[in-house]
Amino acid sequence: MNTQLSWNIKNKRPFLISGPCSAETEDQVMKVAQDLKSTGQIDLFRSGIWKPRTRPGAFEGVGDIGLQWLRRVKTELSLPVTVEVATANHVEKSLKAGIDVLWIGARTTVNPFAVQEIANALQGTDIPVMIKNPVNPDLGLWIGATERILGAGVENIAAIHRGFSSSGEKIYRNKPYWHIAIDYHQYFPQIPLINDPSHICGRRDLLFQIAQKAMDLEYDGLMLESHPNPDQAWSDAAQQVTPKDYKHIIDKLVIRKKIPDSSADINALEKFRHEIDAIDDELLLILSSRMDIVRKIGALKKSNKITILQQDRWLQIFQKFMDRGLLNGLSEDFLNHLVKAIHDESIAQQEHIMNLHDEEQE
Repeated sequence: MNTQLSWNIKNKRPFLISGPCSAETEDQVMKVAQDLKSTGQIDLFRSGIWKPRTRPGAFEGVGDIGLQWLRRVKTELSLPVTVEVATANHVEKSLKAGIDVLWIGARTTVNPFAVQEIANALQGTDIPVMIKNPVNPDLGLWIGATERILGAGVENIAAIHRGFSSSGEKIYRNKPYWHIAIDYHQYFPQIPLINDPSHICGRRDLLFQIAQKAMDLEYDGLMLESHPNPDQAWSDAAQQVTPKDYKHIIDKLVIRKKIPDSSADINALEKFRHEIDAIDDELLLILSSRMDIVRKIGALKKSNKITILQQDRWLQIFQKFMDRGLLNGLSEDFLNHLVKAIHDESIAQQEHIMNLHDEEQE
């Protein structure tokens, strides 16, 4: 199979990747691959054989033998296959085994030395590579890992958004932080963006919700873990689904278009957008006027040797934003980010005034 010719993620939406978290036995791998192929809803079969676990003692994969199982999936079922690599040795063995696509996991993306080792091993190859976001919410590491792989001459790259570790998180296994993935995609608009609901959710009851949101945000594809008997899986049992349930999730997805079908609706959409543009201009003018007053307050505080932060006043402003915003249908999370951003900029503006020398002010 010429994977180079089939790597058209941007031309097929959603591009669907599925398979078990870990290859456990040859029978298990072949069973789930056959069941997934019968759904008609899979473009790439995934399975981990080298599993970097957080703590020793957990199942760390079957190792090299799993490459033979994946090769059977490729040759007998005509399904392209992908595997996670964390070292140059993994890359070399995968290339030799005829693996179609490689992916770099979150624990590897966080380590520039490891990514560079993989990039060096990829020099002169044309195999597609998918790069998961780093474990921690660091956009720079994700961008840096991508630049290293691009620097190796790899042209076919995709990014996988699998969420980020967050202490105290109670809903998701890994907090989505959608804005980081969106910022990444703005930096690399040519690189397909794939969402991994399994690792974001950590539980199967939330998978559809996250998958649909990814589609609504115009992601190019999805990676969902599937297992013949999820509750008996050797790793990440709670987030895997049967091929039947996987198909149910995919079949339920609403794949939205970029523009309406009718010219009347297109015109209406453009009218609304022009209205938003006008309101945005007003918002910027209002914020600029607010900061003009903030700077005047800063000058007054400086001349009277008053502290910048006035805790009682800040709490009063914060509560006003929350109360009035909630009454007008705005979400608490949005209001929290908005008022804190305005407050942070106000503090920065006043600090600038405080640090100016008297002659500079004149």
